[in-house]
Amino acid sequence: MKKAFRAQRCLVAALLVVQLLAGSLQALSAAVSPPKAPGPAPGAKAPGSALTAILIVAQGVVADPNFGGSIVVVMNDLGPAPVGLIINRPTPLTVARFFPKVKGLAQVHDRLYYGGPVEFGTVWYLFRAKTAPAHAIEVCGGVYVSGNRKLLLKLLGRQKPMDGLRIFIGHAGWAPGQLQAEIQGGAWTPRRADAESIFNPQPERPWPARGHPKRGI
Repeated sequence: MKKAFRAQRCLVAALLVVQLLAGSLQALSAAVSPPKAPGPAPGAKAPGSALTAILIVAQGVVADPNFGGSIVVVMNDLGPAPVGLIINRPTPLTVARFFPKVKGLAQVHDRLYYGGPVEFGTVWYLFRAKTAPAHAIEVCGGVYVSGNRKLLLKLLGRQKPMDGLRIFIGHAGWAPGQLQAEIQGGAWTPRRADAESIFNPQPERPWPARGHPKRGI
């Protein structure tokens, strides 16, 4: 992933375990290094191009504990097979702890999200923008995906750094034809991807009690 960057894989995993068991963390080093490409990467397509994206909602027949209860934004043509980010799994690790050297994050309590079990340690992010920035691909109307380090640091340097921004560690992935078979088998319910659903302010209960989005797939 030429435009993405990787957090220290073992360090991130260890810190998450410490947070879960002890309830506290020491400041995380801000040093990150460019990762090897795990396959298709955010930013691999031309800037401003759009993906074919949907949301999928896990049903009771999903056997994999990595996906139970998950809602995933799936980007169907990011590579040869679908790639996704789980959008309703916040981790115990705050963005401020992950980027201790970025000014202005001390009072930010937003958390990193568990994007999926593939390449855990790779950092991707979704953000809202009115116009297409460089090094990002449009997922759906006004929502972009990237793994570019400089762009992320620019977003974090804003007056409201987490406004319309979600950061993920790891991602989800399927073999060619696998996800389609799982949907046909009832493991997932597809929904329309839109900014309001992806950036729902109640990530652990992202679907309103009164129903799903009006338009479906």
